[in-house]
Amino acid sequence: MRITILGAHGKIAMHLHGELKARGHQVRGLVRDPEQVAALRDAGVEPVVCDVEREEEIAEAVGSADAVVFAAGAGTGSGAARKWTVDRDGALKLMEAARKNGIPRYVMVSAMRLDEPRGDDVFRTYLRAKAEADQALRESGIDYTIVKPGRLTDEPGTGRVALANRLPKGEVPREDVAAVLAEVLETPEAVGHTFDLTDGELSVAEAVRRAVQAS
Repeated sequence: MRITILGAHGKIAMHLHGELKARGHQVRGLVRDPEQVAALRDAGVEPVVCDVEREEEIAEAVGSADAVVFAAGAGTGSGAARKWTVDRDGALKLMEAARKNGIPRYVMVSAMRLDEPRGDDVFRTYLRAKAEADQALRESGIDYTIVKPGRLTDEPGTGRVALANRLPKGEVPREDVAAVLAEVLETPEAVGHTFDLTDGELSVAEAVRRAVQAS
C-alpha cells in the first residue's frame, strides 16, 4: 500500500515507518519542520513539508495514497489553541484531503477516556478536540479505524497488547502502538471500529483478530 502519515516525525510515527517499510509498504510523511526531513529520508520515507496549522487545505501534500494515518499532536506544553488547530483541525483537514484525493482508508491515533473530563483546562480542551475529531471521522463516510492508546511510554515494545472496544486504564509503549497501527492497516475487518489499546498478553496480530471478532 501507499500510506501517507500526518505527524510523521512524532514518536509513534517514527516507529511506524519501520513497521510499514518492513511489510513492503510505501510511506510518505508530512512534517512541519524542514529540519525533520533528513530523519524521514533515513527511515526510507518520502518527506513532504506541510504546516497543517497554516495550510488551508493539504490535499496536494497528502498526494495519492491507499490510506492515511493521523499521528499528529500539539504535544505537551502547548496551549489550548493548538489543541484545536492540530488535534482537531489537522485531523479534519486530513479527512478532507482523503475525500478530495479518493483515499479510502483513514487510521486515527486518538486517546482513551475522552468522555471522562479530567486535568486542567488545557488538557480538557485536548480531550474535547480529540473527541470532536473522532466523531467527525465516524461521520465522514471514510473507511476508518480509531486506535485509542492508554498512557504512552517510551519503553521498548513487548509485542504483547490488549485491544478492545473498552479497556481499563493502562499504559502502552509507543513502539507497540505503531505495531497495532500497521496491523489494522492490513486488516480490512478493522474498518468501522474504535479500539482501546494497552499493555496485554496477546500478540499484536492475535489481539487485532480477536478485537475485530468481538466487535
